[in-house]
Amino acid sequence: MNKELEFIPVILGGDITTYSLARSFHEEYGIKSIAISIKKNWLNSYSSIIDNIIEPDMNNEETFVPVLVKLGKKYEGRKKLLLLACGDWYVRMIIENRAELEKYYVVPYIQEELLNRLVLKDSFYNICDETGVHYPKTFVYDVKEKTPLDLPFDFPVIAKPASSAEYHYAEFEGKKKVFKFDTMDQLKEMLSNLEKSSYGYKFLIQDFIPGDDNNMHILTCYVDRNHKVRFMAFGKTIVEDHGKNAIGNPVAIINQVNRDVMDQSIRFLESTGYTGFANFDIKYDSRDGSYNYFEINTRLGRSNYYITGSGFNAVKWIVDDLIYDREPEEEMVIADNENLYTVIPKNIVLSYAGSEEIRAQVRRLYDEGKVSNPIEYSGEKNIIHKLYAKYFMYKQGKRFEEFMRNEGVTKVRG
Repeated sequence: MNKELEFIPVILGGDITTYSLARSFHEEYGIKSIAISIKKNWLNSYSSIIDNIIEPDMNNEETFVPVLVKLGKKYEGRKKLLLLACGDWYVRMIIENRAELEKYYVVPYIQEELLNRLVLKDSFYNICDETGVHYPKTFVYDVKEKTPLDLPFDFPVIAKPASSAEYHYAEFEGKKKVFKFDTMDQLKEMLSNLEKSSYGYKFLIQDFIPGDDNNMHILTCYVDRNHKVRFMAFGKTIVEDHGKNAIGNPVAIINQVNRDVMDQSIRFLESTGYTGFANFDIKYDSRDGSYNYFEINTRLGRSNYYITGSGFNAVKWIVDDLIYDREPEEEMVIADNENLYTVIPKNIVLSYAGSEEIRAQVRRLYDEGKVSNPIEYSGEKNIIHKLYAKYFMYKQGKRFEEFMRNEGVTKVRG
């Protein structure tokens, strides 16, 4: 049974991120979310906790603002609409059109000037320098200027766009979210292809930090309207997605606590005057014991349910702060419950776990029932969604079995 409250979440997107957020709202408040997607999708279009609006042209600003204004006018004076984005390009469009959208929506995002400083990764690293936050050795390549490739470190290297939002629209042969190159010739070939696309900003070339998926970490923070960090959830990545267009997305995470790493984020966020959710990608470097910040997402990430699944409902922080105007607790809250978040089968988690110690921890968490999968929700009443959730997990198993064959990973039984 869905409840009627004074607010409605409006979520822009159509993937696991969208369903995870809708589930968090439903778990905490019993309410149904509105999701606006560019096409019909199995996760959100067939759900008892989501009203899914399909708008094929939603990625274009000429459609984006009128659609949101029309929806806002429908509820004007009756409901507070809390606007949430599941993609960097949506965050930018919301922020750039804040003046119009705030007439109808609660907008939980930073101002445009700060957004530009943070999401451009070269500028992000400048702030890291100012606040004492570790990050990988980085060379900045200007796509327009064709900077000479005089790298101050050896191969292999990682290469990625400095502007994820602009890169979203670029099309070129061999495009990936993140690249790893073993030679200069490989790097130059990619840059030559990139320069033929619409992307015209900078590309970052970084020292490759050794280590597998288990060296990756995720940190999510909530900063209130007074620019104080009120909540943090740190997690160790057990498995990342290995698909070309989704590489780097965590698909299995175990919650941890590391105050040294967390304190770096507090310095970073509070010094910039940040508000809202921030999501950091971090990698442990066994060569010197450092935790290196890769980038910031100015929104809740795709794997946001690792927070709610551990017993600390993520969306409650936004609602308490911006809908109900509640004063925060005096002490900052840390998600300190051990929990395994996963959107892949158990045997795949175990196969990529990396060490017997981590495999033992994974088995124990399954035995203790401390495992959460965002799309498998007992509160979901739509039978099509329930069947698709099972098919999705089957399909994930097949995808990762192919990755394992290609990568020589030995399959471990649950």
